[in-house]
Amino acid sequence: MRNAGIWGIGSFIEGREIANTEFEKTLDTSDEWIRSRTGIERRVFAEEEVNTSDMSYYAAVEALKDAELDASELDLILVATVTPDYPFPSVSSLLQDRLGAENAAAMDISAACAGFIYGLATADQFIKSGTYEHVLVIGAEKLSKVVDMNDRNTAVLFGDGAGAAVMGPVAEGKGMLAFELGSDGSGAMHIRQDPKLIMNGREVFKFAVRQMGESSLNVVEKAGLTKDDVDFLVPHQANIRIMEAARERLDLPKEKMAVTVNKYGNTSSSSIPIAVVEELKNGKIKDGDLVVMVGFGSGLVWGGAAIRWGR
Repeated sequence: MRNAGIWGIGSFIEGREIANTEFEKTLDTSDEWIRSRTGIERRVFAEEEVNTSDMSYYAAVEALKDAELDASELDLILVATVTPDYPFPSVSSLLQDRLGAENAAAMDISAACAGFIYGLATADQFIKSGTYEHVLVIGAEKLSKVVDMNDRNTAVLFGDGAGAAVMGPVAEGKGMLAFELGSDGSGAMHIRQDPKLIMNGREVFKFAVRQMGESSLNVVEKAGLTKDDVDFLVPHQANIRIMEAARERLDLPKEKMAVTVNKYGNTSSSSIPIAVVEELKNGKIKDGDLVVMVGFGSGLVWGGAAIRWGR
C-alpha cells in the first residue's frame, strides 16, 4: 500500500471582524472575561450573501493552485461541515460543479469540529488502496448563522471560515502515518443545534481536555514513534486552555503549537486547515516535520492524525 499525504493547502477567512468589545453592548460579558477564558480576541463573520459552498470554493482554488493540480484531475471531493447551504444537495456537489471537477465523486461529512480529520482519514484510505489518486478535503463552516447571539456562553466563541487540502500519493515515509477516529454518543446532547447552537460548556471542556491529549499521544504511538519525535501540534482551535492541555501532554514548547483561536475564534471543521496554512506561511511547519493534528466536536466525536509533512 502506498502512502497518502497533502500536496497543497488553502484557506478562506474573510468578512466582518467582530471584536470582543462588540459583545459588551448586548451581553453581560467583557473583553477581559472572553480573553481569559477562551483566548479569543476577535472572530470573522462571513458576509450575509456568502455561503459555506462559496467559502469552500475559494479555499479549494487556493489548495489546487498550491498542489499544481487541475480540478478535472480530482477523483473525490469531501466537504466536512455542519452548516451546509441546504440540508440537500450537499456542499460537495455544489462545489464539484463550480470547480469543474467533472470526474470527481462528492459527499459531505458531518463530524463537527473533527470533520477535517475524518476527511483526511477517509481520503487516506481511498488513496492508499489505489482506488483514487487525488482527493480534495475541505472543512468549511458558517457558524454565524446558527449561533444564538443572545447566549453569552456560545455567541462569543465561534467564527466562519474554510480550509482545503489536496491529497495524493507521496514518497515512502511521508504523508499520513497514523490516525484515530472515535465517538461517544452518550454525550451527543452536550453540543447540538436545536434550532440554534446549544452547548454544555462544562461537560464539553472536561471531555475535550482529556480526549485531545489522549488522541495526540495515541496517533504518535500508532505511528511507531514517541512524543519526542513530534515537531509541531495543530489542535482544533476551540479554547486556548484545551489546546494548552494537549500541548502539555506532548511536552512541547509553546512555539511548537499552532494558535489562531485569538484571531478567528472557533471555526469548527475549518480551524485545523486554516491554522496549517498560517503556520506554513510563518515557516513553522517544514518539509519532513512530524505534525500532529487533533480535534473534537459534537457527537461527541474526536480525531487525530500524525503526518510526516511533504511529498
